[in-house]
Amino acid sequence: MEDYEILFSPCSIGSITVKNRFAMAPMGPLGLGDDQGGINQRGIDYYTARARGGTGLIITGVTFVDNQVEEHGMPNCPSPTYNPIQFVRTAREMTERIHAYDAKIFLQMSGGFGRVTIPTNLGEFPPVAPSPIQHRWLDKTCRALTVDEIQTIVRQFGEGAYHARRAGFDGVEIHAVHEGYLLDQFAISLFNHRTDQYGGCLENRLRFAREVVEEIKFRCGKDFPVVLRYSPKSFIKALREGALPGEQFVEQGRDLDEGVEAAKLLVSYGYDALDVDVGSYDSWWWSHPPMYQKKGLYMPYAKMMKEVVDVPVLCAGRMDDPDRAVGALQDGVCDLISLGRPLLADPYYVNKLRAGQKGYIRPCISCQEGCMGRIQEYSMINCAVNPQAGRERANDYRPVLHPKKVLVAGGGPAGLEAARVLAQRGHIPHLYERTDHLGGNLAAAGIPSFKEDDLALIRWYEQEMDRLNVSVHLNSPVSREEVLSGNYDAVIVATGSTPKTFSLGDGAPVFTATDILLGKAPCGQKAVVIGGGLVGCETALWLAQLGRQVTIVETLDRLMSVNRPLCHANSEMLERLLPFHHVNILTSSRAIRYHDGHLELSIPGDRLSVVCDTVILAVGFQSEQGLYRELLGQVPELYLLGDARKVSNIMYAVWDAFEVANHI
Repeated sequence: MEDYEILFSPCSIGSITVKNRFAMAPMGPLGLGDDQGGINQRGIDYYTARARGGTGLIITGVTFVDNQVEEHGMPNCPSPTYNPIQFVRTAREMTERIHAYDAKIFLQMSGGFGRVTIPTNLGEFPPVAPSPIQHRWLDKTCRALTVDEIQTIVRQFGEGAYHARRAGFDGVEIHAVHEGYLLDQFAISLFNHRTDQYGGCLENRLRFAREVVEEIKFRCGKDFPVVLRYSPKSFIKALREGALPGEQFVEQGRDLDEGVEAAKLLVSYGYDALDVDVGSYDSWWWSHPPMYQKKGLYMPYAKMMKEVVDVPVLCAGRMDDPDRAVGALQDGVCDLISLGRPLLADPYYVNKLRAGQKGYIRPCISCQEGCMGRIQEYSMINCAVNPQAGRERANDYRPVLHPKKVLVAGGGPAGLEAARVLAQRGHIPHLYERTDHLGGNLAAAGIPSFKEDDLALIRWYEQEMDRLNVSVHLNSPVSREEVLSGNYDAVIVATGSTPKTFSLGDGAPVFTATDILLGKAPCGQKAVVIGGGLVGCETALWLAQLGRQVTIVETLDRLMSVNRPLCHANSEMLERLLPFHHVNILTSSRAIRYHDGHLELSIPGDRLSVVCDTVILAVGFQSEQGLYRELLGQVPELYLLGDARKVSNIMYAVWDAFEVANHI
């Protein structure tokens, strides 16, 4: 605790004091609103859980103040202006519960998407923007907002903040001059071509944001804190084209010189704090950083802001390491540490850290499968490694009256999660793993440096097995006879999957990606990866970063087709990182045979020979169901989980295991 004492010191934002230096970063509250713009029971439980877990400041996900100029539909996200009575009624219940834990809560309010509107939300009307510019996702031209529409939105911000204060919120955060949303589009000359009072010089382009804070202060008083979500740099090479870390490019969005000047102006207008990140929808992997981005990536930009403004600065961006957080506060990078996805993975992060239980914090693996991927495809925020996130009440643990002795065969993610939940509820699980380590295929997946959190998740499960006194047996394959003689009340088979293989000729240097990653097979200097799914692409990137010459061969016409839907921030960044690291990509191609240092390929309309000394197979996995088939009809309760049931991803392995283990 002494090492982290600074993280538990108070901090003021305007007129309010936050009890510690942790804020919950705003994340889209999809699925947390009702059809009248209120906050539903899921939302109340979700935010209250993070306050109960010790977080000092809760910042809600985005709520929309306008539903006329730009329609958002209900239910989508909560709205303080759609039906104020319903919003105040439901939000008041939530804020009262959150305040019981001595936490503060700010409502994040948005003026709209503009040119980055999600296509499914567009309807029949053209999207709006500062000027007639290209839409981010669709080949449509946006309609320029009128001055009357701008001023209507400004008034709605004041109205929304007024109802937020009535509902018990301690302040608001404006969404935002950041990530390329509507207010940001007005602030950036690439998008704003206006010649009226809202276009031209920087002060005019910031006029919309200025009028917003002035209206809120007028309606709610000078003592009501207003924070601004702010991106001092856009990382835009061109419309729809983002830059990669380390790439040389000419900034077309907001550059740092203008970012510094804009920050000073915005604070002079009355904003009480800056919540800093970087990026835009045109460079989404900066605003929603996948595992391919380094940890603490926003720290340099937050420090720049801290040096030029006299209000608190919040910094997010993979800040889950408390030692990094301490350094950021001590070095004057920021005043508060903003945790988004880490609080999805573990709502009790702060309390565990304060209690000296750092090792028991469940890590976020930055996969974005359960959060951004689910928001993108299904309009619901969840978490891949925490099945209770966004479903706290429905997925609460169910204590047992009559403990059962349960055998769990397999120590991969599904088996580990099943054993954890069983023990948490009061059952007596016995976990058997045939190898000398836990983690299953996650052990290989975590080898690249950018996947380090996969290994951290394995370590967390190991800690949980110790904490819950789960009987773990390594190097212990399970036979039908051992199961039947063990007098088990239930059996869970989570025996995982094995890599698919095929021959390319006698003596060919062909190995699976798993064996290459684990160091069980050698990799030469010139490698061909057969399979352009997620495993193949990440293996190729890792090898290229180690200095190998790598070619990917994929039978389909694009990479990662079978892995979709992936979060766009992840897939788009990975797709661009491969050529950036000189990985050669051959789609619509098929390997025929390996001979004399060459891999022969069939490509559209021709054949090709690629020089290589190693061929790596990343063509999928096949389920291991042998034990399950042997036990069918032989035990009282039998369940098949994880890859053994259906080869998928870590999210469904964990989720399915939780569902089954929580109902035995």
